[in-house]
Amino acid sequence: MSGRWAAAPLVPSLLKVLLALQCGVVFLQCSATSSMSGDVSALLAFKRAIIDDPHSVLSDWTDADGNACDWHGVICSAPQGSVISLKLSNSSLKGFIAPELGRLSFLQELFLDHNLLFGTIPKQIGSLRNLRFLDLSVNRLTGPIPSELGGLNSVSLIDFHSNGLTGNIPPELGKLQNLVQLRLDRNRLKGSIPGSNTGSYSPTGNIGSTARNGLCPSPRLNVGDFSYNFLVGKIPPCLKYLPRASFQGNCFQDEYSTLQRALQICISGSTGQRGGINGPKHPAHKHERMQQPTWLLVLEIATGVLLVVFVITGIVTASRSCKLKPSIRISSWNRSKSWSDEITVLIDSDMLKSLPKLSRQELEVACEDFSNIIGSSPETVVYKGTMKDGPEVSVISLCAFEGHWTSHHELFYQNKVIDLARLNHENIAKFLGYCRESDPFSRMLVFEYASNGTLFEHLHYGEGAQLSWLRRMKIAIGIAQGLRYLHTELQPPFAISELNSNSVYVTEDFTPKLVDFECWKMMFSKHEKALGHFNSKASFPGHGDSAEDKHADIQGNTYAFGVILLEIISGRLPYCKDKGYLVDWQVPPAGRGDWEASRPRAEQREDGGPRGPVQRGEPVHRP
Repeated sequence: MSGRWAAAPLVPSLLKVLLALQCGVVFLQCSATSSMSGDVSALLAFKRAIIDDPHSVLSDWTDADGNACDWHGVICSAPQGSVISLKLSNSSLKGFIAPELGRLSFLQELFLDHNLLFGTIPKQIGSLRNLRFLDLSVNRLTGPIPSELGGLNSVSLIDFHSNGLTGNIPPELGKLQNLVQLRLDRNRLKGSIPGSNTGSYSPTGNIGSTARNGLCPSPRLNVGDFSYNFLVGKIPPCLKYLPRASFQGNCFQDEYSTLQRALQICISGSTGQRGGINGPKHPAHKHERMQQPTWLLVLEIATGVLLVVFVITGIVTASRSCKLKPSIRISSWNRSKSWSDEITVLIDSDMLKSLPKLSRQELEVACEDFSNIIGSSPETVVYKGTMKDGPEVSVISLCAFEGHWTSHHELFYQNKVIDLARLNHENIAKFLGYCRESDPFSRMLVFEYASNGTLFEHLHYGEGAQLSWLRRMKIAIGIAQGLRYLHTELQPPFAISELNSNSVYVTEDFTPKLVDFECWKMMFSKHEKALGHFNSKASFPGHGDSAEDKHADIQGNTYAFGVILLEIISGRLPYCKDKGYLVDWQVPPAGRGDWEASRPRAEQREDGGPRGPVQRGEPVHRP
């Protein structure tokens, strides 16, 4: 009897425990329901921001049942039912990225790549603490990269390539301790890459513990692609030694970007890796090179010795020939020599004195400390500025180091200044002056600014619908009038180095302006060819090409003008991976056999256009 009374007090205790468990279950269910409700509202906000869904991939996104786990592209976690993955790649979605996505607190994967999303990247994305993969590549996003993304503590992949992002790379990305891959290539980012002002980095991959800001503190980063932006300055040392990195298509102030390809070949040869940013990740065996046969090693050594002997013999022979036979003296640019010594030999200095010369200081003020970058190439950086007397200008600065600047380059530069100064036509960008200084070393050209962008942008970057046929006709006639002036009214004639829709700028009233920005590419290539032809005056850049070459350049401009006309009429790209060359689209199939044999070829470029100048064929074979 007493035992039964002793067990009686346990009954209320058990009831309390069961009641607590029941409350806990109810609380968890309520929390899960609340979390799912918040996820549903965030996803529906994303759907409302999409203005075009041609494939109806979001057609099942409705709030009828309130369960987002069955929606297309949505993956939920099993126990809680929270959204952990959103995958809508290659869906042709057009619209904005809703800031409400920042409320998906359990989201781990966000793949919105290969769509038509525009606008800016919402800063609310930076609140997704569990996010591991963020891919917004191949869209039309603009604006800066939010500094709030530095709060993505778990992220290992950030891919923003092939957008229109602007501004500087936020140094807060250096806080991402788990970041492995960072792709920012093919955007319009400017400024320098944020590295680290403190700390050190070695080629072995050990980052100094004192590094605090920029990308250098990222201990796991091994893939970084910053190519084809408007980046300047120096490449942070910590990024040069990444296993896979790319910096081409910018204008950095060191030799790494120029020698990057050779460096990658050396690295791939020593680590057993091939390829660049998209190469395989599997290393070869470390001792593969040790298995080389002995006889092959001896043969390599013997070949190397013979090569050295031949080089020394050639140098000695060349030096003796130079002593015995007088030739034109061309040497590397030397600061200790006066400008007059070089100019009197290479060019008539009186012609430059009559041209407007601007100081680097006034151009620096006009261009806001050279921060307003509107374009770049491996040879040049283009700035926009406003002079004190009011006009807006475009300033082209050559990417050249004083130690690499030779008398060939100086001759070409000065002759080009003289050549540009004689151009005076409504459809040719007006040359306003030049800047030539030694400290710091500067070579710049100043043109009037055409504020309405390039013809290429109007035809292919979403503005084509606003380009009426009257405006297209005005642009086509203006280009033709400009070319007629350059080719027939000028003596000697003038040819655009690389004529395409990117070299045609448009003013506010849609008057076309031809600009020869790509002549500097020809300058550096011609300099390389001239090194082996000291006795040929015509081979020096700046001494002028032969009459045959000038005729071919004019014919090349005429052909390129035909391509631009097709581009204006059709609105199609000059080259597309899927559809091929625009000129082939216009040629009848019956005559395509003869056409293929004589058609100039252009090298393929990843963004769909031709890379480099159009190669010239025989003029008589052109349609």
